Amino acid sequence: MAVDPARSAQMALVRSKDTKPEMRVRRALHAAGLRYVLHDRRLPGAPDLVFPSRGVALFVHGCFWHRHENCVAARLPKSRLDFWGPKLAANAERDQRQERQLAALGWTVIVVWECETKSAERLERLATQIRSLRPKAAAAIGT
Repeated sequence: MAVDPARSAQMALVRSKDTKPEMRVRRALHAAGLRYVLHDRRLPGAPDLVFPSRGVALFVHGCFWHRHENCVAARLPKSRLDFWGPKLAANAERDQRQERQLAALGWTVIVVWECETKSAERLERLATQIRSLRPKAAAAIGT
């Protein structure tokens, strides 16, 4: 299959870190007084934000890439379904596997969807949710 330079250039713009949704979450939680570690590679899936003292691993998932159920942004492309279907299904399976691994290590896993990051109310509830988890001995870090 020939490589389409325009498509390649477009896909090169897709980021995995410091995305707009992730930055919205980071700014809101930092403003709420919560401190975190970014992308801790010692943990399965390298969660976007880690709150070691509370044992919380937080992922900010893009609705399209991680298959947010019943979200309009998660619709499949109309072309190349033979490529996109398995790729996106594998992303969702990997997410579930990483969440199970983190839970087995004693971490509380929170997933925030891209579409939710646009709501200031949702981000306030997230900060409250994280604060409500009592500080505990640091959860195990490792793969």
